[in-house]
Amino acid sequence: MNPSPFQPTHVAPPEGLATWAAPDPSQPSTALDPLLPLQVVEHRGDWTRVLCANGWSTWVDGRLLVTLPRSPDGTANPLTATTDPRPLLARLEQALAGYRGLLDELAAGRLDLQTFHRRAGAFRLGALVDGPSAWLLDLEHERWYYCDGAGLQPYATVEAEPGEPG
Repeated sequence: MNPSPFQPTHVAPPEGLATWAAPDPSQPSTALDPLLPLQVVEHRGDWTRVLCANGWSTWVDGRLLVTLPRSPDGTANPLTATTDPRPLLARLEQALAGYRGLLDELAAGRLDLQTFHRRAGAFRLGALVDGPSAWLLDLEHERWYYCDGAGLQPYATVEAEPGEPG
């Protein structure tokens, strides 16, 4: 039996989300990353069991989940400048290469840990690729996008922290 494909219905809030192994506050687990795409699979009162794209399932406080406005739709239209995923992928690759370069410098002893932390603080990127589907974080437009190969679909807005510029 093939499990149904992962279809996010929510994302974790911008500050991340605490998790539990069971709907029991005495069993805390690893926190979810900010804006991580999630699929709700079960509710028990305020407890919600979510599925992550990597297959990990965990319990969260469902009241804190950010609902996605709709499932992404494919499109038969040709790529345009705003729907072509390649420029966003190029920016993500460049940011990841920069972060990798910092790790290489740290591993080679050319950076101390404090300098690494300071310089790495400028990096923030997000990409989840699952077969033909991809969820890509575009910080320039403060938005997650869904890509199915036919183009980018806006998916979720990144909200600034209180006190930060929009």
